[in-house]
Amino acid sequence: MDNQTIIDIVIFIQSFISTVFPIFFWGLIIYILSSWLPALRESVVGQVLGKIYEPLLEPVRKLIPPLGGVLDLSPIILLLVIRLFMSGLNAIFGAIITGLV
Repeated sequence: MDNQTIIDIVIFIQSFISTVFPIFFWGLIIYILSSWLPALRESVVGQVLGKIYEPLLEPVRKLIPPLGGVLDLSPIILLLVIRLFMSGLNAIFGAIITGLV
């Protein structure tokens, strides 16, 4: 494969991830806010979001249990991790593209 093909593939992957991660990020925010509305959490949408995000939140909850048994900081930590992960991926993709040019 020539460098231009590789660059095109990397740019496609970067644009795909840059599209999917914000949707994932906002879905997590909706899931967090749904904890204030029990009817939303128990709806079909809330159950689907729970199946997506609870497996990701559980390891964080094991590291940082809810403060006082009430205040759960795991969603905030997960949001930060997602943002840092996206920044790291963008830096890696930028380095790959720069190295191939």
